[in-house]
Amino acid sequence: QRDSASTSAIPLPETQPMIGRLTGKIVSRQPPYLLIDVNGVGYEVEAPMSTFFALNGEGPVVLLTHMVVREDAQLLYGFSSERERELFRSLIRISGVGPRMALAILSGMSVEQFRACIFNGDVAALVKLPGVGRKTAERLVVEMRDRLSKDDGGAVRPTGTATAATGGLSARDEAINALVALGYKPLEATRMVRAIDNCDDMATEALIRAALQRTVK
Repeated sequence: QRDSASTSAIPLPETQPMIGRLTGKIVSRQPPYLLIDVNGVGYEVEAPMSTFFALNGEGPVVLLTHMVVREDAQLLYGFSSERERELFRSLIRISGVGPRMALAILSGMSVEQFRACIFNGDVAALVKLPGVGRKTAERLVVEMRDRLSKDDGGAVRPTGTATAATGGLSARDEAINALVALGYKPLEATRMVRAIDNCDDMATEALIRAALQRTVK
């Protein structure tokens, strides 16, 4: 499965300003989308679930962002740490990997887990992620090994925290929709959520976290 954004994205002119960071209040969070109010202007940002999990407190949120300009849209992707953004940027330079697949990878495993997969040649773990076939996984192992430094340690540190409530759909339905947005097929996403014990009593992000954790075991 090839991400269409990887073929339709166009390079930005050097003189065009980039949005590299947002500081504001989250007014809506419907994974994988965040709506951030920055001085009265609402920015819609697509983020990996790892970023959602890092936003667990009160107060303003600070997100590092990457902007992608396509023929039909200007898209913002947000990250809670520089390491996540750098991995995202490295991933979308790989042939066949677009922003959607890169977000799915970051949602399905931590930066440290991904690094371990690359340096251990763990293709089997990578193909469990949505949209990542065996050929793509093998390409990631070969090409990302050169891009990642083995001595680049350290934990992923969130750069801000926030909470916001969502209404409408049940937590289970929101979790299924989020998994579909990350690249899982609807039936697969539904099975993943329903397989979780007490799924009707859990919040949306807890359901998503539990479902994703099952895929990397």
